[in-house]
Amino acid sequence: MDRVALRGLKARGHHGVFQKEREEGQPFIVDLSLGLDTRSAAADDDLTKTVHYGIVAEEVVAIVEGEPVDLIETLAERIAQACLKHEGVREVEVCVHKPDAPITVPFDDVTVTITRSRA
Repeated sequence: MDRVALRGLKARGHHGVFQKEREEGQPFIVDLSLGLDTRSAAADDDLTKTVHYGIVAEEVVAIVEGEPVDLIETLAERIAQACLKHEGVREVEVCVHKPDAPITVPFDDVTVTITRSRA
């Protein structure tokens, strides 16, 4: 399976279990790896035979900026399901970063990574 990856998609969201997170929002970063077969697209040099990563990026940012959820696990699942709606995408790995998570000790990042595929 071939991979199309998007790294470091940035958006501001209002996700979290605490009221302050919901009110003020915070940055989220998303990394994606989309599994698909790109041979036909490459052979014909045809965008319609692969995934349009610009559209995927816009959809992911809209999800992050959209309806708040408590858990970044839920956010990752929503992103994965949106990616799998694209024809040709057979598998997706989603990593959601929450670098400003409300943790009381020094840390660099909090991430949740999930992998989903078509049934």
